[in-house]
Amino acid sequence: KKKKNLQTQMNIILGHTSHSGIKRDHNEDTYGIDLASGLFLVADGMGGHDHGEIASALARDHILSSIKSNIPIKQAILNANQEIINNSLEKPGDLPMGTTVAILKVNNSDYDCAWVGDSRIYKLSKQKLIPISSDHSYVQELVDQDLITASQARSHPHRNVVTQALGVTDNSEIKVSLADGKIKPGDKFLLCSDGLTEEVEDDRIAEIMNKSLSPKEIGDQLLIQALENGGSDNITAIILEFTG
Repeated sequence: KKKKNLQTQMNIILGHTSHSGIKRDHNEDTYGIDLASGLFLVADGMGGHDHGEIASALARDHILSSIKSNIPIKQAILNANQEIINNSLEKPGDLPMGTTVAILKVNNSDYDCAWVGDSRIYKLSKQKLIPISSDHSYVQELVDQDLITASQARSHPHRNVVTQALGVTDNSEIKVSLADGKIKPGDKFLLCSDGLTEEVEDDRIAEIMNKSLSPKEIGDQLLIQALENGGSDNITAIILEFTG
C-alpha cells in the first residue's frame, strides 16, 4: 500500500493584543506576525531606560527577516542574539539589554516552536491546554529538581528571574529550546509574555480559551483577566485558531 501524503491546508483565525499593564508606564513587550512565512513571535524585553524595547524590537525584526530568507529558526535566534549583544556594546553604560522570545512557525498541518526565556507557548487541543514551552527560569529549575512545587513557584520571590535571554547570554552558552508537532482542525495556540501567565493561572487560561469566541475576543478576555488580577507587567498575547 502506498502511503498518501496529504498536506492539509489550514485556515488561521488570528487575535493579538499588547498592553503596558497597570504598574508599568511603557511597554517593552513586542510581537511579530508574518502570515506569508507562517511565523508568530512574542518577545519580552528587559533592561534599563528604553533598552528592553530596543532588544525586543531587534529580536523581532531580525528573526522575521531571517525566517523570510529561509534561515532555520534556531540559527535565526542565535543571529538575533549576536545582533542584540553587538548593539548593547555600542550603548553607554548601565545594564545589558535582553529579551525573551517565543516563536511558532506553521507549515500546513505541522508546527515548529522555539523559545528562550519565560515567554510561553500553549496549545489547546480537544479542550485540553497543553504547555509546549518550559520556562528558562530560576523557579522552573527548582521545580524540575523537585525542590519546590509548581504552585510554590507562582509565589516564589525570584519567580521573575530568567536563566537566559537574548542579548544577555552568549551564543556559546545559550540553549534554544525546540518542539514540534501536528495541528488538527479546531486546535488553538497561545503565545504570551509572562505578564499574562504571572497574573492568570493555566486553569483560567484554559477556561477562557475554551469559550466559543473569536481569537480576538479570547485575547481581550485574557488581557482583562490579567489586568483585573493586578497587571503588574506588560501583557502580550497572540491567539491562533486553526480551521480545516
